[in-house]
Amino acid sequence: MSTVRAYIAGICALLMLGSSLPAQQVSIVSYKEPKGFIEKLKNPYQIREVMPIRLGNSNRLDSLLRAGKLYLSLRDAIALALENNLDIEVQRYGPEIAKASLLRAEAGGLLRGVPTTIQQGPNSAQAQVTGGTTGAASTGGTGSNLTSGGSGGGTGGTVISATGTAIQNLDPVFVSTFNIGHNTRPQANTVTTGLTALTFDSHSHSYAVQKSFLTGTTASFGWNNVSSRANNPLSDINPSTTANFQLQVSQRLMQGFGRAVNNRNIRIARNNLRASDLQFQQQLIVTISAVTNLYWDLVSFIEDVKVKQQSVALAQKLYEDNKKQVEIGTLAPIEIVSAEAEVARRQQELTVAETLVLQQETILKNVLSRTGNINMVVAEARIVPTDRIRPSDDPILPVQELYDMALKNRPDLAQTRINIENAKIGLKGSRSQLLPSLDVQGSLQNNALVGQVNSVAFPPGRPATIRNPDPFFIGGFPRAMEQLFRRNFPDYSVGFQLNIPIRNRSAQADMILDQLSLRQSELNEQRLLNSLRVDVQNAVIGLTQARARYDTAVKERVLQEQTLDAEQKKYALGASTVFFVIRYQRDLAQAQSNEVTALSLYQKARTQLEQVTAQTLAVANVDLSEAMAGQVKREADPIPPGQ
Repeated sequence: MSTVRAYIAGICALLMLGSSLPAQQVSIVSYKEPKGFIEKLKNPYQIREVMPIRLGNSNRLDSLLRAGKLYLSLRDAIALALENNLDIEVQRYGPEIAKASLLRAEAGGLLRGVPTTIQQGPNSAQAQVTGGTTGAASTGGTGSNLTSGGSGGGTGGTVISATGTAIQNLDPVFVSTFNIGHNTRPQANTVTTGLTALTFDSHSHSYAVQKSFLTGTTASFGWNNVSSRANNPLSDINPSTTANFQLQVSQRLMQGFGRAVNNRNIRIARNNLRASDLQFQQQLIVTISAVTNLYWDLVSFIEDVKVKQQSVALAQKLYEDNKKQVEIGTLAPIEIVSAEAEVARRQQELTVAETLVLQQETILKNVLSRTGNINMVVAEARIVPTDRIRPSDDPILPVQELYDMALKNRPDLAQTRINIENAKIGLKGSRSQLLPSLDVQGSLQNNALVGQVNSVAFPPGRPATIRNPDPFFIGGFPRAMEQLFRRNFPDYSVGFQLNIPIRNRSAQADMILDQLSLRQSELNEQRLLNSLRVDVQNAVIGLTQARARYDTAVKERVLQEQTLDAEQKKYALGASTVFFVIRYQRDLAQAQSNEVTALSLYQKARTQLEQVTAQTLAVANVDLSEAMAGQVKREADPIPPGQ
């Protein structure tokens, strides 16, 4: 019974070493601080559940719905995207994955990497219909590679087979055994014991704790106990108990030596924590830019509907006037046919414009809602934008200043630098793998032996002798522990183990491959810097062109209004024909549409410049903590008067 109690006590005491380790505090991953002795024992072996996905929309969406209409400002559209967009929600898991990977690396496990995919926002309805692109790219600028996830591959990618010196398990390991046995040994010679068979009844229990350290050191401490009873009458002590304490220490001296080699995965995992935050910022920039473009496209499509409605009204008025003149005989009947055909053509254009608005609303609602258009209340609501595009007269900053701003703030550039830093850290493991393996090992063991005077009777025919064992060995388990702690019977040993690979080709190949990968990452960084300069330059040019195109479109629209007014006056005096009036009406409608398009492209060019220089979050006043939590504290914007 005392052995069983000692066994249970040993297990509990050593398990407490592991249960006292700090637990990782996360938000998406549920965790409850253990209370009480039993809870602390169970805590390292329990599942930390990941919270179920959230598919309910935020309250902001309901607050903006009034009488079947969704009154939406740009700020509210961005807030809804932060709260409900699924692309952003997916990226919220990235930092939690990085935290779990760090926890794994701190235990000596291989890296599993962090996600690197950035989801591009949807195109507007017009781009989906025509197969083209919208935004600054159509104004002469080039699309930013902000969605590429950084150059040189994804940050931290999943490691399937690691190269370099293997990292040992850094978590302490407790091992315990308990055995009960009965052994019988037939004897070919009965002279020694006088028996034809020796029998042994034994039970043993042992405990050991092993721990590896970042210095390349591995230490283990064991406690072994064996109690046995035999039928041997010649043993002075029977039953007997043997015990020992054993301390073993191994230190790597060449391959795998030092913290820089053994903590490389931990440093890479910590870098990946920063990379996951940058990845989240990158997704925010891309999504907010996409939402902004979708919003302004919707505004421009609605304005284009108004232009088409005015065009239909003008054509309808001309048709009615011509019809009256034909009835009184002052105009040829063929002119009615021309005017009626023009009304039909402009009605078709109006229908296309109205359906384009419906398509754009569907796309935008899908981006701003977790359930998309499955929710019928949201699906049937018409969006009423409360903001209007207004050209800005703010001067454009110099290209060099914008380039410096992009260098400082672009998350993809920072991720590329983290890739390079991780590659350099990983090289330490490959460099260490080139060295021979030389380990020094030391062992210290204390032994103990105790028991009782043998009471087994001598076999018949053999003279009985007096058993007189040393009193030092007579006793039970406490006497054995005294011998162990007094170090009455110590053992010592020190040794070296050398392992020299003759050709070492695998380690050399790993070192070459890792260096080549590093050089590629460095070249990709320079390529990204070169591309960044081009992106900034083209974004500035695109914004300049868009402003000039808008100014030209305004002047063209004013000219066409004046031209149509003059032609209508001439037509009223009989100095013009229906053909010229219809042509100038078409020219005015086209000029008005061009003005709406130019204004939209101007706003997209500004959005593109903000995205290229990574100013999107600052311009939109996005708080990263609110974005990570998916809860924007700001109240919804009020509906402007008249809407």
